[in-house]
Amino acid sequence: MTGTTIPDASGKLPSLCIAGPTASGKTAAALAIAARWPVEIISVDSALVYRGMDIGTAKPSAEERAAVPHHLIDIRDPNQPYSAAEFVRDARSLMASIRARGRLPLLVGGTMLYFKALFEGLDALPAADASVRAEIEAAARAQGWPALHAELARVDPATAARLSPNDSQRIQRALEIWRLSGQPMSRLIASNSGAKPDQSTPGYRMFSLEPIDRAWLHERIAQRFDLMLAQGLLDEVRALRARGDLSPELPAMRCVGYRQAWAWLDAQGRADPPPLVQLREQGIAATRQLAKRQLTWLRSMSDRQVFPCDAPDALNALLRAVDALFQAPA
Repeated sequence: MTGTTIPDASGKLPSLCIAGPTASGKTAAALAIAARWPVEIISVDSALVYRGMDIGTAKPSAEERAAVPHHLIDIRDPNQPYSAAEFVRDARSLMASIRARGRLPLLVGGTMLYFKALFEGLDALPAADASVRAEIEAAARAQGWPALHAELARVDPATAARLSPNDSQRIQRALEIWRLSGQPMSRLIASNSGAKPDQSTPGYRMFSLEPIDRAWLHERIAQRFDLMLAQGLLDEVRALRARGDLSPELPAMRCVGYRQAWAWLDAQGRADPPPLVQLREQGIAATRQLAKRQLTWLRSMSDRQVFPCDAPDALNALLRAVDALFQAPA
């Protein structure tokens, strides 16, 4: 690593952010930056917070985590939800402590809601209500999530329009807000100023890895899901199921890959169990949908600097931009 402290006596260098869709090369880029400059990585990923979920989340390896400090990984049991508000609290605390050590926060991940919450503030929305969620989950089991998506379209068409009919977690939250407040989530977000960003924190520089050719990303997604299956994704999900205290309704088990593997294992008890190729197809399709949503979020972040992740020199171009930031006069 080049140097052990930030080469900026004023301490005003912005925090660095690497965002991008799944399988775009964020981890490799972060490790390359960490090999050159004094950074510590803060994970911006709603799945990496969960212990025991390593293969299906493409969690950084033990060797990678030993090479540079990583934060907000393995901080929750899968039966413990983790919210955007908790992320903001934890990330702000970590950013301050990292700077106090003379290093720079490097925020890396694809959970765009976390980035938005950290740097734009949280909208003031009703807190989760267990009884309302249970009612919605019961309705979903009886009718299916597409039916609940249609219900959401009637009461909050703006929110429904940006959600997949099978996006159970977000459909549930939007319907929960409607039932608790009597108002559409889209209207509340538009009218509430929410919690403001911490103005005492230095700014941030957002670098975004985005493909020019979606087919390149789709191929990477397929290769990575095949690798997960080869590494033992099904055994990992079997172990989680065997605990007995987890269910497919938990946010952890709704993560892409885990949700499909759980359902596939459920179906193995049928007289005509689906073949493994069906799980592969469903997992890849769900991951593509996730990447599509991530890219939609990114397009709304006008202050990002885009690097085509499918360009041959993408990593070198990103490193040059980071080098220029560190070497600029304070």
